[in-house]
Amino acid sequence: MGMWIGRNRKARVTYGFDEIALVPGDVTINPNEVDTSFIIPRRDQEPLRLKIPIIASAMDGVTNVRFCIEMAKLGGLGVVNLEGVQTRYDDPEDALAQIVKADKGTVTEQIQKLYTQPIKEELIAKRVQELRKGGGIVAVSSIPQKAERYAAIAQEAGADLFVVQSTVSTVRHISTEYKSLDLAAFTKNSRIPIIIGNAVTYEVVLELMENGVSGVLIGVGPGAACTSRGVLGLGVPQVTATVDCAAARDAFFKKTGRYVPIITDGGMSKGGDVCKALACGSDAVMVGSAFAKAEEAPGRGHHWGMATPHANLPRGTRIHVGVTGTLKQILFGPATVDDGSQNLVGAIMTCMGNVGASTIKEFQETEIIIAPSIKSEGKLFQTVQGVGMGTR
Repeated sequence: MGMWIGRNRKARVTYGFDEIALVPGDVTINPNEVDTSFIIPRRDQEPLRLKIPIIASAMDGVTNVRFCIEMAKLGGLGVVNLEGVQTRYDDPEDALAQIVKADKGTVTEQIQKLYTQPIKEELIAKRVQELRKGGGIVAVSSIPQKAERYAAIAQEAGADLFVVQSTVSTVRHISTEYKSLDLAAFTKNSRIPIIIGNAVTYEVVLELMENGVSGVLIGVGPGAACTSRGVLGLGVPQVTATVDCAAARDAFFKKTGRYVPIITDGGMSKGGDVCKALACGSDAVMVGSAFAKAEEAPGRGHHWGMATPHANLPRGTRIHVGVTGTLKQILFGPATVDDGSQNLVGAIMTCMGNVGASTIKEFQETEIIIAPSIKSEGKLFQTVQGVGMGTR
């Protein structure tokens, strides 16, 4: 598999969202009659159920307690970052304002400075309790090195779900400087489901699932505010990554009878991207920049990557996305913009209807074609005028 790129070296051809298209089905379905629900398995308990297969990223410009409560009311899920400003500051509004107001030349340094404030463990419990009071599923996240400590605090305070997130997640992490997370023991001892990410390869996803996780985030570097691909040269385009990891999920299910969902994370700013991710085999998606545009988002129209605060090698940046509407508009419409960045759920339902899929599982069987001209064919005027599909 692959093609020669030089002597003794082959490389695979891989694909992103802009290079494929979904083929309409032989049968179509009323979009109002499709099932978009998403299930997160729990050991010895009923699974966690979401009405829509969309999760808001654990990024400080996207989620806080208020946002996640509203997201839950609308049928989705938001995740609060336990290593961000929400747990470093009793009142994070001033820190957020400083990030928003910083000029382009100094913003990364400003973010690094603000994130040197130590995490207050009492705020972890406080944020979880605030989320619990608001109703809905309570989900929080941390990096692997802090997962055991912070998950214990979060569980005690009433969390329903814990996300372990890093640039690249593997079961076999080698380090002499710190203790690596024993994923199998961690998931076994946890009373709540553990989702881990991020990964992009068949072998790694299979091994993560064998260690007891309840979900895997798919994607390295595709996020709108992430610079890992430029800084590290690392990543796999999301279509190929999703397809490969869906194959691992299916192989694991065939072998064990346990279905572990995969969640495509990053690179989706429009409804069409979300639809393609699901059709490529994802069970749900994790979205950041699209939600940073919501009136309820704490970033006030700004968004920055999770690795932006890194003290030595930032792998994210602050971007301005603007505020385009309410969270409800972004999820369900009515859309007041023409670029597909609002009414994401409506896009999923309409696409499912047009390919003849009544469930997400059926949607994953959609015929896919390689179509690098799909966004530009016949769209000259939109491109020239910067409207509709001519916007980025």
